[in-house]
Formats: sequence, structure tokens, C-alpha cells
Amino acid sequence: MDTRTSPIRLRLERVRDALKQQGLAAVLVPSSDPHLSEYLPERWQGRQWLSGFTGSMGTLAIALDRAALFADSRYWVQAEAEVAGTGIELVKIPTGAASHHLDWLATQVKAGETVGVDGSVLGLAAAQALKSRLAAAGVKLRTDFDVLAAIWPERPGLPDAPVYEHQPPHAPLARSAKLGQVREAMARHGANQHFISTVDDIAWLFNLRGADVTYNPVFLAHALVGLHGATLFVADGKVPGDVQAALKADGVSIAPYAEAGTALKALSERDTLLIDPARVTLGLRENVPATVKVVEAINPSTLFKSRKSSAEAAHIRQAMAQDGAAMCEFYAWFEQALGKERITELTIDEKLSAARAKRQGFVGLSFSTIAGFNANGAMPHYRATPESHAVIDGQGLLLIDSGGQYLGGTTDITRVWPIGTPTAAQKRDYTLVLRGTIALSRTRFPRGTLSPMLDAIARAPLWEQGLDYGHGTGHGVGYFLNVHEGPQSISKAVPTPHMAMEPGMVTSIEPGLYREGQWGIRIENLVLNVQANTAEGGRFGEFLEFETLTLCPIDTRCIDRSLLRQDEIDWLNHYHSVVRERLAPLVAGEALAWLESRTRPL
Repeated sequence: MDTRTSPIRLRLERVRDALKQQGLAAVLVPSSDPHLSEYLPERWQGRQWLSGFTGSMGTLAIALDRAALFADSRYWVQAEAEVAGTGIELVKIPTGAASHHLDWLATQVKAGETVGVDGSVLGLAAAQALKSRLAAAGVKLRTDFDVLAAIWPERPGLPDAPVYEHQPPHAPLARSAKLGQVREAMARHGANQHFISTVDDIAWLFNLRGADVTYNPVFLAHALVGLHGATLFVADGKVPGDVQAALKADGVSIAPYAEAGTALKALSERDTLLIDPARVTLGLRENVPATVKVVEAINPSTLFKSRKSSAEAAHIRQAMAQDGAAMCEFYAWFEQALGKERITELTIDEKLSAARAKRQGFVGLSFSTIAGFNANGAMPHYRATPESHAVIDGQGLLLIDSGGQYLGGTTDITRVWPIGTPTAAQKRDYTLVLRGTIALSRTRFPRGTLSPMLDAIARAPLWEQGLDYGHGTGHGVGYFLNVHEGPQSISKAVPTPHMAMEPGMVTSIEPGLYREGQWGIRIENLVLNVQANTAEGGRFGEFLEFETLTLCPIDTRCIDRSLLRQDEIDWLNHYHSVVRERLAPLVAGEALAWLESRTRPL
């Protein structure tokens, strides 16, 4: 493809010119920002700008004569299409945590040569792995090279959306109380200073929200918390005067965003600094003087915000009901309009978003709606565009994964609907996935169980048939925060002590099955960890179980009933009775009729 018609090839040429000017043999471009966010402000969408790959996760490596994009199975079909003809090869990796890019760099770059990377967006753990692998190959690493600054003249600036307070009753715990919790944790670590970069931790801790990252109500900031005060490093003009006054009353001062590193440099030998090595970048860490004692441990706020209080859980239930009512309205319209109006995957996004926007407490979507018909549904993170989308017509399966941000919670739900009459093969796949959703939803487990240990329960019905899916089974969900949060993850991840399941955690359950070029199936609910009644008076310890929070019918027309046991049918019927009872007061007319029809017992 000629560079005159390929902006990606032209950008790669500019990268290589910059490499030659700097005496570098290659550059690594991660999907990251100075806060190690999953979803990035436009300023740090460099990997997407350079490669054309629009998925939310992936790593780009560019050498003088080759370039490679590393993406996991959720994105293989999408990435292959988006990088075709760009001169970038797709390297398929098993998970987003895989380190294939390290081996690629070590083999592409000769001993004695240098690889560049922007250390200000590179996590400490990632930096150590990169240094070790390159050193073993005799390759040097330079961490002060921001290739985007050199070649992206129209690079967006910092976002300027205002910061606002998350107010009671939806924020039931005061900012001062949260700061008190964090300071108690600091004291247990023997630390008098604590530095935080992760934007959802900061939003939670200070009861503030923003709009700097699409779909996530957060703002760009760093924070330095002391035993008697705290400093919030945020861009000028973003914090209104009344919010600054409220922060000052709680001992929180405002400083310019760019001065976070300077504040770290100013720490003295009398200070002991608590930082989370998985949640701070190399660039910021290098500001800390060698004389400062550093304690490395998980951010206390990461643990605290994952455990929703009973008051927060009550608000989440209300948000789920509002979200479910919106979906009833949408699906009632959809089934009535199907075959009468031209409906595309884009129409679904538009209509479903409009239904949510009418609900009480709605702020915005929690991620870009995934509406995939037939083969498009086989791409787990597919996104329809005006240039490429399907019309909902004929026969097949329609997968819709969507969610909303409400003042009282964050939602995330996936359902699959038959268009026309589903085939026996489609019913079989659908029922196996449903059995996985039901199996994990019914599970009881000892408190403190490491969340990855639960993953196989949802996969077992598929594994019995030699089938599997490439993504995790469940992720933590924030409280009017990021739709993906830790520390828990129901997946094949290597368990760590911080992944222990505790009361109050909200997690998704979303097994799936994807047949490339044919259809995709995923059935997702959010669940809350609650206390379970234990046998023998708790002699065998404290147990937890899941309360299903999501309220929306699971389509029964795709079920092969012969594959379901009676206890599984009973679970589904009970779930539908709860959905009907909770949502009926919130809908009327065609939406109510649709709800009653879709929740009839099997």
C-alpha cells in the first residue's frame, strides 16, 4: 500500500526517522497513560493512532524494518482486519498479560543496540520485565523517549472537563472517613506518605468525579496523602471554587498536575512512602529520592472501594432496576420493529442509549455498546461503525453487551437474542453457556477464596464438550466508577492474595462461546458477594454466595431444554420471577407486556 494512501505507513516512517535521529533500534508503545488506566484519554491513544487498531488493549513494537501488534484472542479478528495492509504484523497472544513482545524485541534488536520507551506510561512491573529480558539479550533500554511527542504534531492536549463532587445519598461515606481509613492502613505499613496515581482510586477516595476518560466518570490526577493532609495534583481550572473549598475543609489542597513528580522529589529521609508497584509508573517512581524509605503494597483504596457497603449495595440495586426497565423499553420496541423498520447494529446502540438516558440517576454509558449480529458477535470486543456494520435481518443470533453509569452504580450486561428461528447448533451453544452462568451464579465458597479459583466452575459445561472461550469469566465493577476494577478477577490469571473474595464485591459472570465467521454467545450478569447461611453453625468457617444484581430476562427461545437439569431450570425460573417482580412497577404498556412474556417460567 502506497504511503500516500496509508496514513499508518506514513506514521511508521516518521517513527523510524525519529528512531534513527535518536540512535535507537526500536520503540515500544504500550496501551497506557501516566495513571496506568485501561481506558485512555485521547492524548495517550498513541498505539491506536500509530497502528489503526482500535481495541482497548494491545502493545505495539516498531523496529527499523518490522513492526508488530500484540493482541489477545478477544481482538484477533478485529486486529487482523484493522492492521491489514499497514505493514504491521499481528502477533496473537494468549492473554493480555503475555510477554511475547519482550521476546520479539530481544530477537529483532541486536546486542549493543538500544530500545526506547516512554517511562512515564510504563508500570514498574512492566519496566522490570522489559529491562531483564533486554539485558539478557545484551540490549540497552532508554526510558525517556516519548516517540509521540516527536511525530504527532496534532496530539490532543490534557482533557479539561470540570471535576465535581459525588454527593450523598449516593456517596454515603464522607471523604474524611475514607481518608481516615487510608491513613490507618498507612500506619499499619509504617508509612507517613502515600502516593496514588490510579484515577479510580483517587475519584473514590476524594468523593469526586469527572469526565476525562470516555465512559468512566474519572479525572486525571495524582494524589499524595500524608497523615494530616493531602495534595491533589490536577490541571489548573478543573476544580471549581466551591469544590476546592470543600476539599480544603477536609485538609486537601490543590496543586498543578505537572508538579506531582516535584512533590515526590521533595520527600525527605524522614519520610516513609507507601506506593503500589502495580499502580505507579517508572517515570514517577524515579522521582523518589534514594534516601526515602519506600514500602511497596497494594493501594489501600483499591481494597476499600472493591467492598461496597450495604448503603452502596442498596443504591446499586436501584440502579440495576432502572437499567433493567430501560432494557425492557428497548427490547419491546426492538421486537415490535423487527421486520418492519430498517434496524442496524448502530440503531441498537442509539435506541438502547436513549432508553437508558430517560432513567432516574443516569449519567452516561459505562462502555461503548457492543451490538454484534451473527459473525460480528463472534468478536468479543466488536464495535459497529458507520463505515462497517450489519443490518439486523434474516436468521441468526444478536449479541448485545451494554451498560450505564448511574449516580448509584455502574451496570454491565450481555444478552443474546434469536433473529428468526435458532438452529439446533445455536441452541446447543447457547444452553452450554447458560449452564456456565447458572453454575457459577449458584456457587457457595469460603470467604477469602481467591477469585481465579472460581473460573473453572463457569467453564465446566463447555469443557465437557471440548469447548472454551478466550476471555476471563468475570471482572470487578466499580461504584459509579470504572466498569472494570480490581483486585478480584474470575479468570485464568495467576492468583494473588489480593484477589480474595470478600463481602460487598461486585463482579461480572460472563462465560461465552465464539464461532469465528458464524456467531458469538455471552450471557452476563453482575453479582454481589453476600454472606451465606453456613451449616453446623459456621464450624467450617464463613461462606459467601452471589446475589444476582442484573435484572433483565434471559431469552428462553434459544434454550435446548434437553441439556438443562431441573435444578438449572428452577434457578432460571426463580431469576425470572425476581426480574418480573422488581421491574414491573417501573414499566408500562408494551414494555410491561414484553417483560411478562419473556419471564414466563419454563
